[in-house]
Amino acid sequence: MKKKFLFMTIIFSLLLITACGQGGQQEEQTGEDKTEEVKVLKMATSADFAPFESRDPSGEIVGFDIDLAKHIAEELGYELKIEDMKFDGLVGALQTNRVDIVLAGMSATEKRDKNVDFSIQYHHSGEMFLTLKDSEIKTIDDLVGKKVGVQLGTIQEEGAKKLQETIDFEMKQVDNSTTLIQELLSNRIDVAYLDKSVATGYIKEQDLAGFDDPTSSSPGMAVAFPEGSELIDDVNKVIEEMQASGKLEELKEKWLTEEE
Repeated sequence: MKKKFLFMTIIFSLLLITACGQGGQQEEQTGEDKTEEVKVLKMATSADFAPFESRDPSGEIVGFDIDLAKHIAEELGYELKIEDMKFDGLVGALQTNRVDIVLAGMSATEKRDKNVDFSIQYHHSGEMFLTLKDSEIKTIDDLVGKKVGVQLGTIQEEGAKKLQETIDFEMKQVDNSTTLIQELLSNRIDVAYLDKSVATGYIKEQDLAGFDDPTSSSPGMAVAFPEGSELIDDVNKVIEEMQASGKLEELKEKWLTEEE
């Protein structure tokens, strides 16, 4: 009986040792199979600003800024993840490190520069006033007594406030450019004040009229970062290379409709 018990004990011990050995091999095997972690570049935009960013019929976010961001991510070895949000929430998303970069047709103004950092500029449009085709509003002097629509958080909102110091008109602020055009087409505003590249697209699409803002002195568009981001120099280098190679000009020819 004792011999039988001893024999069973030895067998059990051998089985236990074998199992432990196999577990170690499995762990080592798993370790060898682990793939390198993918670096993710989190980007925020406001996808209502064609041709810079908008949704196509399938719902995919497309546009000049999107192609620019994809190229930057590819050159730097990142997987790009895009989050769509309201324009007036973009700076806050950077300040709370919710995202790594913002590409959203954002002008690198002094006011914004106090809260975020910017890359070198990649495009400059200027501003334009949009009206219905039969409107009698042809110049900024005709804005007196009219209702001018702007998008919240944009440089056009700041510009309209400055214009109100010398021209007496009412300002209406809305969440996005799509709503702005709907307000114009429905006669709830007399004029929509937009980035020129965006406005030119709407002129062709909706058969509208428009005129440039001769008072505009806005800076160009740039990539925005949280303050002190380590990505700034690398992104600047990619943009400079795109300028030198003609890649940036190719994107402009693909997406931007106004004549430079």
